[in-house]
Amino acid sequence: MAPTRDGRELFYQTLPGPAEGQAPTVVFESGLAASRSFWGLVQPLVAQWTRAVVYDRSGLGRSPADAQPRSMQRMADDLNDLLDHLGPGPFVLVAHSGGGPLVRAATAARPERIAGLVLADVSDEACELIFTPAFRRLEKFAHAANWLLARCGLLERCYRKAIAVLPEDVLADLRREGFSMPVMHTRGAELAGLVAALETYRNQPPVLPDIPLTLISGALADFGMSERIRAAANAAHAYRARQSPQGRHVLAERSGHGLILSEPALVAEEIARLLGVAV
Repeated sequence: MAPTRDGRELFYQTLPGPAEGQAPTVVFESGLAASRSFWGLVQPLVAQWTRAVVYDRSGLGRSPADAQPRSMQRMADDLNDLLDHLGPGPFVLVAHSGGGPLVRAATAARPERIAGLVLADVSDEACELIFTPAFRRLEKFAHAANWLLARCGLLERCYRKAIAVLPEDVLADLRREGFSMPVMHTRGAELAGLVAALETYRNQPPVLPDIPLTLISGALADFGMSERIRAAANAAHAYRARQSPQGRHVLAERSGHGLILSEPALVAEEIARLLGVAV
């Protein structure tokens, strides 16, 4: 467990990588209300080259819940507390979905130890469509549906096909930890923090250092993402890559939003590229 500055604890798991490895440590950040288990295919691939770390934010997986609101700043502080615990760095941060704004905030706060970012189909304030009333209604409906399904014990069934590709032990953890009512409480708290942060970032985005930045977009519409939303999200990813001197935009041709499960090798290859590893 890694301690936070206010005395909470964050559960994390490390694959150590090669004994002689000198590459930066890779730390994975999951999406909204998602535990470490969603990285169960990518983490072992990256551990071939370097130390790879997954963790659970407060109230997810094996990390105790946080009694305070889950603002983006608080979640970014927690990530930086984990990095403090892991050592001096350098680190490459890899995020999926709603974890994208979080790692950008954490990087802006402590830029000197971050060697690169890989952002996989992340939320981004450059996607103006997400601020429309229609999208907000969709967001609220999705949260209410998840809540109801969890309460009825049916939420895991909605993800069963997508998560079936995970290793057996990881899948068992996810089924046990990932679809409960306490997770839905955390989901609501994280969603409020994410929405507020993205509104702020429209005018005051996190200032990132000049480091390699790779954005990976899904090519397919799925998981409630219409063709229109997919096109807008991918345009935002391309824009974010263009804002960085070392930006890169990659399309996962066979995947939708769940690309870390459907194309883990592609995600790992982009991480290897930042690490300077030949694959």
